[in-house]
This record gives sequence, structure tokens and C-alpha cells, in this order.
Amino acid sequence: MAKVTLGLLQHACGRDPAANLRKTLLLAARAARRGANIICTQELFRSQYFCQAERHANFALAEPIPGPTTKAFQLVAKKYGVVIIASLFEKRASGLYHNTAVVIDADGTLLGVYRKMHIPDDPLYYEKFYFTPGDTGFRAWQTKFGRIGVLICWDQWYPEAARLTAMQGAEILFYPTAIGWHPSEKNVAAETQYSAWELIQRSHAIANGCYVAAVNRIGLEQPEGGDGLEFWGSSFVAGTSGELLAKAAVDREEVMLVPVDLGAVDSARTHWPFWRDRRIDASGDLTKRFIDQP
Repeated sequence: MAKVTLGLLQHACGRDPAANLRKTLLLAARAARRGANIICTQELFRSQYFCQAERHANFALAEPIPGPTTKAFQLVAKKYGVVIIASLFEKRASGLYHNTAVVIDADGTLLGVYRKMHIPDDPLYYEKFYFTPGDTGFRAWQTKFGRIGVLICWDQWYPEAARLTAMQGAEILFYPTAIGWHPSEKNVAAETQYSAWELIQRSHAIANGCYVAAVNRIGLEQPEGGDGLEFWGSSFVAGTSGELLAKAAVDREEVMLVPVDLGAVDSARTHWPFWRDRRIDASGDLTKRFIDQP
């Protein structure tokens, strides 16, 4: 299918994981009934963003894959004939946890998982306490509605991640996300932080001649008290030239439906032949941490 409709689920998350799951399943079904072919959740939608503090009790939020949430989305995918990308806190084994996205095809088949490769550690984003860095590498999957790649939040800042995923033929890059402002910094850095987040992802679309879909949450979350984090929503889809095709509000729940023409991917990659002109013979140093000067 050359033309498909993306469904992005942007919403607030409450303190009850079961309620968050029910809500997200209902939103996915709503998107499917309204014509979505590929549906993507926001990052870690089953809970509020618990990485604001290092608490061992939060590991109880994790679940195995396959598991109950995966199975629930498989049923929705099969019932409506849609592809679903769902972001989960994965318990792989005792003491081994990942920030993971599952990819489910339109017949309900679990195609595979992507485990977040880049793990941040910043004030109120203490993810290294919870998540082992991913070991799946960068991946793309052939689904009923096109070849897609999935990366997660902090991955979105790394051009190498987008490039290696697109090089596997991904026509759309999905980024389940949980990003927002520290309320105390909002008046000083809000526009700079937001614009950088949007711009880097739009640049991935340009550099790789593909679509980019970023799905973020909304709302002020204070699971540990204090100022918390104010998530800035603004989920969007960028076209193959980086143009904004659709963007959600900063503070409103939205089921975004965005039609895209996958034929534009071939056209973009042909007319802007960045891959043809890459100097792969001179790119080996990208695998180094730093290039020390003599």
C-alpha cells in the first residue's frame, strides 16, 4: 500500500497502570475505527513517568514480553487489522529490565521488539537506574502497511540511530516519547528545548528521505512530589523533506490521524541521493568514542 494513515496516541497518564492501559487500548481502537493503519503509543504509557526518582519499588511496574499488555494489543491489532507499536517497561529476567517497544502486525503477530539503545541520566530522568541498554541493535520490520523502524525518546537525538534504521529500508521512523520541561526552567529555556527536539527529528527525515512520527505525552506529573515534569505534547509527523505534516497541541489529548504516501520515500531518496554520495570509506571513525588529536 502506497498510502497509509498513521495514528498517534497523545494523552495524559494517571497513577493507576490498569486504567492507563484501558485508556490506551480504547484510544487505539478509536484510531483504528477512524481509519488508522499504523498506531503508535507514547513512551511508557502504562504509568506516570517513574524515572523522576530512583525507587526500587518501581520495578514492580515492569512486565514480561510476551505478557498481558502485549496480548491485549495483539487482540486489538487482529480485530481491526492494524499495525501497533506499543512502548513497555520490560522485565526480561530478575534484575534485567529494558525500555522496550513491541511491534505487532495487522494479523496480531508479534513481529519483534526494539530495546532502547541510548539511556539518559539527567535530573528527573534517571533512566540508567532502571534500564539496561538495548541489545537488539537498530531494527526495521516489514508490516502489512509498510516497512517501519522504531526508536525511543533519547534515541531521537542521535543521527546514527536514525540512519542505521533507515538503511534497513524503514520508510517511517516512529519515536515513542516522554519529554517535557522542568517547570522551574520553563520560562527560561522552553522554546530552545522544544525547538531543538523538533528540529533534530525533522532533520532525520531529510537526511534519510523518510517519514518521522514522534508521539509524546501531556500533563504535569509529580509522582515523587516536588515540581515534577510538565510534558509538552506536540506529537508530530514530518514528511520526507522535514516538513511538518501535522502537529498536536501542547496540552490536549489527541488521537492524531495523519495520511502519508510511502511513494514519496522512493522519490525523495532518488532526487536527494544522500545515500549514493555517502563516503562510507571515510566513516569508520564513527565507531570510536572520540578522535584523539596528535
